[in-house]
Amino acid sequence: MDELDVGTLPRSKSANPIFSENKLKLGVFGLNGKGSANTLAPEAHRPDWKRILRAATLADDMRLEVIFAYSRWKSQVPGKIEHPSGTVLDPFTWAAGVAQATGYSALIATAHAPTLHPVTAAKMCATVDVISAGRFGLNIVAGWNQPELEMFGAPMKEHDRRYDHLAEWLEIMKRLWTADEELDFEGEFFKVIKAMSRPKPVQRPHPPIINAGSSGRGRDLAMEVADMCFISIRAEDLIGRRAQVDEYKKTAREKYGRDVQVWTMCNIFQRDTQRDAEDFLRRIAIEYGDYESVDAKTAQLDANSKPLTRIEAETRRMRSAAGAGGSILLGDAETVTEQLQGFADAGVDGLLIGFVDFADGLERLRAGVLPRLEERGLRVRPRS
Repeated sequence: MDELDVGTLPRSKSANPIFSENKLKLGVFGLNGKGSANTLAPEAHRPDWKRILRAATLADDMRLEVIFAYSRWKSQVPGKIEHPSGTVLDPFTWAAGVAQATGYSALIATAHAPTLHPVTAAKMCATVDVISAGRFGLNIVAGWNQPELEMFGAPMKEHDRRYDHLAEWLEIMKRLWTADEELDFEGEFFKVIKAMSRPKPVQRPHPPIINAGSSGRGRDLAMEVADMCFISIRAEDLIGRRAQVDEYKKTAREKYGRDVQVWTMCNIFQRDTQRDAEDFLRRIAIEYGDYESVDAKTAQLDANSKPLTRIEAETRRMRSAAGAGGSILLGDAETVTEQLQGFADAGVDGLLIGFVDFADGLERLRAGVLPRLEERGLRVRPRS
């Protein structure tokens, strides 16, 4: 027991459902902001607290493994501070609040390392882990959004140097989470003197780490430190997907001696018929597509990333309007189930899902898809 008498949970006995036995784990993304869809449709999610709690408690009741919050400090559209993309609840205080309304799902907060000192971050993470009784997880980001970094006076580093900074930032936090004595640390980016952080996290040695690095350096860091590694699935066929996932897990095991979970993003457009689902996607991504926001964010990403081919760029633009660039799952309940099965067959451990309207999407998922996933052995029916 520690001084707050909350007990400790070693990873092998963790209450964190990220480590559940479900073959295909599921989560929702973006409740603390506008969600994943870049759309101006009137039914699109907005982060008022009543709506957030409705969706969060529904996901928790469905025993989804993850409720994931992202971090934004500024609108995606330059100069338009009133744009919906700029209204985002702080992920840490959001997680503490949602923890009080839920009892099962893991609560993931996102931190951009250049915007938060590691000593501060260590205590914030431990605090939410205590409040949630060991259901917290941390998504770490090296920092890619130059206009936001400028708000903090943090210069945009060269690409690989961002990951060097992130690695040192996380190292300090891990030491603070596990050290029994005051910490002196002097590295390339940080110097801390007689640092300490109490209480310790409930989860031992520390809460799970999540990362979505996709470049060579970013991918290596994810494999080295993350428990959940997010990848962008490139192939459309099962063989190609399986090869990509297998290669990732094999590299993590052989290069770093680690078994990691591989997750990916998807956006579900489920309706009673295929035609209804296609009409719904067209309404969200074309009729009401927020391409001003999509193009502004794309410009930010492209300024610090490798260029795409024309076809890749067009596909990304459409997917970004539909939902943060992830795979689009489209159709009735049986079709969506088949598509989810395809990810599981490829070896994907979990899917983070975006919905236009979270409550509506989750209700449809619960009624039509979850029972089918349970029948196929991909998930276990929750005990009442």
